[in-house]
Amino acid sequence: MTVLTFFAFLSGIVTILSPCILPVLPLVLSGSVGGKRKPFGVVVGFIASFSLFTLTLSALVQALNIAPDTMRIVALVIIIGFGTLLVIPPLQKKFELLASKMVGGKRSSGKSGFTGGLLVGASLGLIWTPCVGPIMASVIGLAVSQQVDGGAVLIVIAYALGTALPMLGIMFGGRGLLNRFPRLTSHTDKIQRVFGVLMIGVGLSIAFGWDRQFQTFILRTFPNYGTSITAIENNSLIQEALSRRSGELNKEEPVGHELSWDNPPKNAKLGDFGAAPEIVTDGKWLNSEPLTMDDLKGKVVLLDFWTYSCVNCVRTMPYLKDWYEKYGDQGFEIIGFHAPEFAFERDVDNLASAMEDLGVSWPVVQDNSFDQWRAYNNRYWPAHYFIDARGRIRYFHFGEGEYENSEKVIRKLLKEAGYEVETGGDSLSWEGIDSKTSEIYLGYERSEGFSSAEFEKDRAVSYSHAEDLENGQWSLEGKWIIRDDFIQVDSEGSLRLGFYSKDLFLVIEPLEESSEVQVYLDDKSVQTIRPTESKLYQLLDLPEAGSHTATVKVKGATRFYAFTFG
Repeated sequence: MTVLTFFAFLSGIVTILSPCILPVLPLVLSGSVGGKRKPFGVVVGFIASFSLFTLTLSALVQALNIAPDTMRIVALVIIIGFGTLLVIPPLQKKFELLASKMVGGKRSSGKSGFTGGLLVGASLGLIWTPCVGPIMASVIGLAVSQQVDGGAVLIVIAYALGTALPMLGIMFGGRGLLNRFPRLTSHTDKIQRVFGVLMIGVGLSIAFGWDRQFQTFILRTFPNYGTSITAIENNSLIQEALSRRSGELNKEEPVGHELSWDNPPKNAKLGDFGAAPEIVTDGKWLNSEPLTMDDLKGKVVLLDFWTYSCVNCVRTMPYLKDWYEKYGDQGFEIIGFHAPEFAFERDVDNLASAMEDLGVSWPVVQDNSFDQWRAYNNRYWPAHYFIDARGRIRYFHFGEGEYENSEKVIRKLLKEAGYEVETGGDSLSWEGIDSKTSEIYLGYERSEGFSSAEFEKDRAVSYSHAEDLENGQWSLEGKWIIRDDFIQVDSEGSLRLGFYSKDLFLVIEPLEESSEVQVYLDDKSVQTIRPTESKLYQLLDLPEAGSHTATVKVKGATRFYAFTFG
């Protein structure tokens, strides 16, 4: 607990620089103008509201039967309202008088003093929550599953205190700047109006989603910016502490300890691997209203951990669709937990579009924070967990294949639950994979087989193709930027790959509408792709597997993430 509390405090300090916090920094800076106690009001309001709503928002929403965004809307109304008061002095004076009467103090305790800062800080606390890192995300997950304890409270307060330090630094720094230049001090009223306009602008930008667009722009321009800020939390020490804490709170070993990745069950033999964890992810649901495990009691449920740019996941879809059509009205349900591998997969519109393309009609929930993934201590895409009508895990399987046995498990569990199971037609055949080339990630963090030269990380460099590429080797030509999990070209370039496979896929993210990708097999043109969305594209579909060289020529700003094979 000491480790998590300390790193939560450090995380709070650096979160002020998070991409999703940058748009609201003018609100923090607004504490520079007004009464001397206003910065302390902002900090106290922030700590109180952030801590309270992080730990209790889920319970409040459920108890009061209100939409989760209601509190956020209230915060935006307060922000815009305070901005209006700063812009219109007569309204500001009336508010100061009213506030001073309410607190029984002098006028300075009102809008320009502690009380005004308190309300602004309370609004900031409601806006801040989505920008937290892994440690706080785990606490929020516990709050959603109603497992808040003294340790969670300590972690939240440590994080809030850490965040308060740079807040105070910004506000007192701004105040010191005003005091240092007398000309600025003599125009305090005008400066307050400027901050009023900024506050109104920030409130409206959040209301219309412009802050997210700004965040996306920052992350596109500086891809490593967001990850570097939460890097202090993504180390083995923290992950071990989080895992250990999860086990302690469950008062038993986490479900992951009951599931053996090295020796999963075989041949449709049912076991009992413990109660299925509750659905704790708070992501967006598609094709369904939010569900709980209690809602699913009495049904046989297949939990599918997947991500839409994973070719292995995509190849399971025909089988999932087949089972859903056969058994969906016979007591069978599928719940998809979409755990994104790449940043663009976190976007709900991208996910919805991919689901439509793939024909996914069963409920899917976004697990962007990997809360559900951690609840199962999962490690794979795809991963299938089979839950019986009592809510117990009875079978599981990782990766592709074993479709015949998986269907046998579904039928066994349905019959066990008392359902009359109809045949529903023949099962789909499983053709398997003919590839002798492993998945190739192109960013420098996980890449292997790069043959042009040594990686030049995070800067534009001109590369030249290597000769005689072996299986799994690849090279670049033209000016490319190699990032941690993708490579990017801004004008023209080409990528060459040696592989042994029947099918070839590439994860592509177009950065402009005019992007064009030309595919060559052994120097012969095969097809031209004009990518319009970020997803997995099939480059080659050959009659049989073999050893080949593929060349991908690209025009226009484009990112490539990974090759997969079939």
